[in-house]
Amino acid sequence: MNKEMQRTLLEDVAREAEVSTASVSRVLNRAPHVSKRLRERVEAAIDRLGYVPDGTARALASRRIGAIGALVPTLDNPIFSAMIDSLERRLKRHDCRLLIATYRYDLDDELQALRTLIQQGVDGVVLVGHDHRPAALTLLQRRQLPFLTCWHAEDDPDWPGIGFDNTAPARHLAEHLLMLGHRRLAVVSAPTDGNDRARARLEGFRQAAEAAGCPLPPERIVKVDYGIAEGAEAFESLMGLDRRPTAILCGNDTLAFGVMLAAQRAGLQVPREISITGFDDLPQARFMSPPLTTVAVPAGEIGRQVADGLIARIDGVTTPHRRLLDAPLVLRESTGPAPTD
Repeated sequence: MNKEMQRTLLEDVAREAEVSTASVSRVLNRAPHVSKRLRERVEAAIDRLGYVPDGTARALASRRIGAIGALVPTLDNPIFSAMIDSLERRLKRHDCRLLIATYRYDLDDELQALRTLIQQGVDGVVLVGHDHRPAALTLLQRRQLPFLTCWHAEDDPDWPGIGFDNTAPARHLAEHLLMLGHRRLAVVSAPTDGNDRARARLEGFRQAAEAAGCPLPPERIVKVDYGIAEGAEAFESLMGLDRRPTAILCGNDTLAFGVMLAAQRAGLQVPREISITGFDDLPQARFMSPPLTTVAVPAGEIGRQVADGLIARIDGVTTPHRRLLDAPLVLRESTGPAPTD
């Protein structure tokens, strides 16, 4: 839209609202000390005319586009959807909109999506995890584009982030099962390539098992895509072992739901015959039968803090390079003492 066309349309809004073009500009630019009556009058005129301000002109005037880009592995996992919802709600308070791209844990696709978001125009970028192609960091630095990572606990001077430790809670889950007498542990994990969170959780499970003198053999670690069906298939694979596990640690709640449903379908009683844990604390976890032992991931708080932190960086405000949130264990009835052989 050229300047002449925008000026004409601005005059149309002013004429419709019976105010000056300066008053319309003040409302559009969210200037301070604009009365509620004036704002409502101008916004009503804008709605009647279907007027859309030119984003390029706004960006030149304010040095802000009013959009944030978020790159997330998938929205199939409800925990990411919860974070995105929280992030978007918070960004609206900052007069920013959210542009979302997914990449299905393919880091080459993530890099291409990042390029596309930058070409479309964003004021800052949110990335999930610590695994990214080196070219992604180079692109962000050359563009001097503010960004934040989330969902991980890595202390890396190149990657500012707001997240939580994935390893320690996973270790605590395994230790809980070991304290209940379980020695034949198994893991259902997401693929670990390009997914530092899945690797960290698997590492936590392994640390606890090795410390207890019962390390996890390869055949008791099943890696599948996130999904209830995938969790159920992983359970069936583990039940085919000569010595079945007495407890299964899952990389997220969705996999745990699939494992639990498959166990019940096979006639096993949870937790009397097999214990199951998740990781996320999705709303459904407490309503499973029995309720699921898991880790409470602070998805909503991550969204809020990332929004506030990224906007502060865009405004030139110094913020902590690394901020960690709690991810506590939630012990419920899906775990119990190991069955006697």
